[in-house]
Amino acid sequence: MAKYVGAIDQGTTSTRFMIFDHAGQVIGIDQKEHEQIYPKPGWVEHDPMEIWAAAQAVIAGALAKAHVDPKDLAAVGVTNQRETTVVWDKNTGKPVYNAIVWQDTRTDLICNELAKVGGQDRLRAKVGLPLATYFSGPKIKWILDNVPGAREKAEKGELYFGNTDSWIIWNVTGGVKGGVHVTDVTNASRTMLMNLETLNWDEENLKLMGIPRSMLPDIKASSEVYGTAVGALAGIPVSGDLGDQQAALFGQTCFSAGEAKNTYGTGCFMLLNTGTKPVPSKNGLLTTLGYKIGKEPAVYALEGSIAITGALVQWLRDNLGLIQKSSDIEALANTVEDNGGIYFVPAFSGLFAPYWKSDARGVIVGMTRYVNKGHIARAALEATAYQTREVLEAMNKDSGVPLTALKVDGGMVFNDTLMQFQSDILGVPVIRPKVAETTALGAAYAAGLAVGFWAKVEDLRANWGVDKTWEPKMDSAKRAKLFDGWLEAVKRTFGWVKQ
Repeated sequence: MAKYVGAIDQGTTSTRFMIFDHAGQVIGIDQKEHEQIYPKPGWVEHDPMEIWAAAQAVIAGALAKAHVDPKDLAAVGVTNQRETTVVWDKNTGKPVYNAIVWQDTRTDLICNELAKVGGQDRLRAKVGLPLATYFSGPKIKWILDNVPGAREKAEKGELYFGNTDSWIIWNVTGGVKGGVHVTDVTNASRTMLMNLETLNWDEENLKLMGIPRSMLPDIKASSEVYGTAVGALAGIPVSGDLGDQQAALFGQTCFSAGEAKNTYGTGCFMLLNTGTKPVPSKNGLLTTLGYKIGKEPAVYALEGSIAITGALVQWLRDNLGLIQKSSDIEALANTVEDNGGIYFVPAFSGLFAPYWKSDARGVIVGMTRYVNKGHIARAALEATAYQTREVLEAMNKDSGVPLTALKVDGGMVFNDTLMQFQSDILGVPVIRPKVAETTALGAAYAAGLAVGFWAKVEDLRANWGVDKTWEPKMDSAKRAKLFDGWLEAVKRTFGWVKQ
């Protein structure tokens, strides 16, 4: 009888393999970072071959560290950085170009051209998304238009596209020797190419962007058996696939309409379960797929996406050398009482929700001689909390349901200073679960459900438990004053890049 479920978590900065038991507890983990490639300002790339090599290394590493025999795994799931676009030759298994990362802004001209007819929201009714550099469709078009020979190969049916979930699953299940080319509804909903109602690729949108249907993976449920692994996981069913933010929603057991979570990673992503009908957003949010279990109806979500949160801490570490390691940010921020009157708006990749301005760029405002590196560190942390409040307010307006508490997960939730400020600026409790790595857990849950390791979603709710809660301590007048300052700072980022 299998004792565990595995999950490959292919993230923006690293790839992990995690092993969970029936209670959702972590049994084993291994993690490996990959290179961030910046060929030009605004361009962000990854090497898909490096990512696949890292995936193989961490699978072997986690199994060895935990002394787990692969035969003890009931299933393996995959979760991934969404929108990051890989196009590869299906005959050789080699990418035709580096993966274009979700943060990359090179497709702004493509998006602007498409928006000339019908505006930025011309496709929103069908796909739930504005025309923005964030999504996969324009990235595929860029590769086909700019990589020599790519369009010809695509027209002949020789190229595959996928977000990194499809790339990993194809390789895990055999690659050129019979690998399955699939994605799930959550990842497909991030391409601008899937119709929210039909859950199929939209022929009009494919034609609009000049993308051959033959490139695209088959769209599956988030929890069903796609194929069987080869290599280190030989014989194990591959049976779960969720984009990272939807995986965190699932791992946080937000199975009822009105339940929400916020994940603090490279970026910040708040998702609200809206039930089995898509809810259009009037306030700059994305209408997206939450998950789909087997043949059950798909569950939809509203999402607020923030491009730069944890990535700002990395930037202070790597580009400015302000700290030695990311965890040092809290101690540096705590050397001062407050932000010293400054705000840091990290619009490095433009602004995502609720603004969707690709021409915005980062600013620090309010600088005086008084300001030191402690204030910059504190302002960097506070930026995450302010951006989350903007998204929460949009969510409240769209859903009509004021949130009473926020479930949080991801790497930054172990920063007490940030979590307390988050609760203060929202005015609601912030709750961290016992297993904060809910992204990998969600993929494991989806995989395990597909093979009967867990019988039903209610079994998963029983695994969820509170680790820590932060209650708001700030008075409402101070909260309003600080947030007004933030909104003024955000305005200073608009229109910086002239087309």
